[in-house]
Amino acid sequence: MTSTITLSGVEKAFRGVRVLDGLDLAVPRGSVFALLGPNGAGKTTIINILSTLVAPDAGTAIVAGFDVVRDAEEVRRRISVTGQSAAVDEMLTGEENLRMMARLSGLGRVQAVERSRELLAQFDLEGAARARVGSYSGGMRRRIDLAISLLRTPPVVFLDEPTTGLDTRSRQELWRIIRRLAVGGATILLTTQYLEEADQLADRIAVLDHGRIVAEGTPAELKARIGGEVLSVHDAAGAVLRDIPIDGSIQGLRDALATVETADATSVSLRSPSLDDVFLAVTGQPAPARTEPELIDSKG
Repeated sequence: MTSTITLSGVEKAFRGVRVLDGLDLAVPRGSVFALLGPNGAGKTTIINILSTLVAPDAGTAIVAGFDVVRDAEEVRRRISVTGQSAAVDEMLTGEENLRMMARLSGLGRVQAVERSRELLAQFDLEGAARARVGSYSGGMRRRIDLAISLLRTPPVVFLDEPTTGLDTRSRQELWRIIRRLAVGGATILLTTQYLEEADQLADRIAVLDHGRIVAEGTPAELKARIGGEVLSVHDAAGAVLRDIPIDGSIQGLRDALATVETADATSVSLRSPSLDDVFLAVTGQPAPARTEPELIDSKG
């Protein structure tokens, strides 16, 4: 399968601290590829290198056939980047933001108007087109930000935690948009703190820890690494005290139960492995805490 994005032996350090340590990665063309990892694992650094914002200290990074250092301008013509905060002018309307950025990206006046209308419709913002972005909800701001990044419909899209802080409804709306981009042929590299998001969207997932890829595969392949099932140990209030991967056999269940020694344990249950279990198994720590969504909702 042809790769649109490849990193080979990429290293990067900041102030003597190694962030990427000989990283190798290949993202197939037309796929959604998710990067997971603890805070500080280097996910955003990878996005910054691939989008030509930061140069690697060693190794090579290729995007759409072009080297990010030698051919930085060619790379920038073929990508869009959506970061963790909305890059919009709050004093302008949604329509004005789109038209302004369309003109700055090289579209003519008529093209800018037409493209803005298309994106407002695609991102369900027609009703708020003439409202100031300062009045938008968090979900609407994220949609207008993503719309701006896609004015030129590039073949490669980088999404650095695009749904952080959004409520469930807004997050699912953006998932739908991301899926449409992939169906349309875009290659999408996604970083996220929501394991459910990676599970729902990604064709393949790589788990990053200490600057290296420690696990990679489809969501199903990664979960299969954990074992057949997970035994959850609960206290009297129903809270999970411990999760124990088992192989699905009777003997495996007996062995797991034999390790439960806490007096607080009152019940157990079986469930299928999740990406949280994968994350804990390969990094030795639980998945990052999720950002509370209350301040960024989907009202309006």
